[in-house]
Amino acid sequence: MRYRPISPAVLAEELTDRVDTLTGRRRIAVAVDGAAGATETTELADALVDLLRLRGRAALRVSARDFLRPASLRFEHGRTDPDARYTDWLDVGALRREVLDPLGENGSGEVLPSLWDAERDRATRAARVPVPEGGVVLVDGELLLGAGLAFDLAVHLWLSPAALRRRVPDAWAVPTYERYEEEVDPSALADVVVRVDDPRHPALYTP
Repeated sequence: MRYRPISPAVLAEELTDRVDTLTGRRRIAVAVDGAAGATETTELADALVDLLRLRGRAALRVSARDFLRPASLRFEHGRTDPDARYTDWLDVGALRREVLDPLGENGSGEVLPSLWDAERDRATRAARVPVPEGGVVLVDGELLLGAGLAFDLAVHLWLSPAALRRRVPDAWAVPTYERYEEEVDPSALADVVVRVDDPRHPALYTP
């Protein structure tokens, strides 16, 4: 794979340009996918929100970590089970129902920005947020691709195997991401792939 070195600021600008080219949709859903704690999904999604708003586009941030299942379901097999993290942590159905479906052509346009506070293990009781036509919702998190979620643009922050083992803060979770690479191959599904072995010096995949 060929990669072009790029600064984080220029990367955000180029991705914003890419979002601007998406036409013919009432509202746009963008995924920023990467290993939690080892890739800067939140920082990149925040940067895109700021740039989109500067261009006059309504933009809303949603974090997949606010759509995790309750602890009783996530930790049924223990708190450090990599397979459970892969299959049981994210409430894919809720993310689809509360965030992505409302953005569709026949959707209400009203998005629930968060559902579950994983730290307190209780519902957030957040209010729905109306997204106007032309608005963009940016969803950051892990394991977002290959689950049938309808994103208009998917960005995958990729780590080499060595960097994955070095940078993931929870060593027990490394097999989760290795399984994701093997079974889903997120780089093949994403519209944009960015190598982030060194987050200060990302590199953009160029086919």
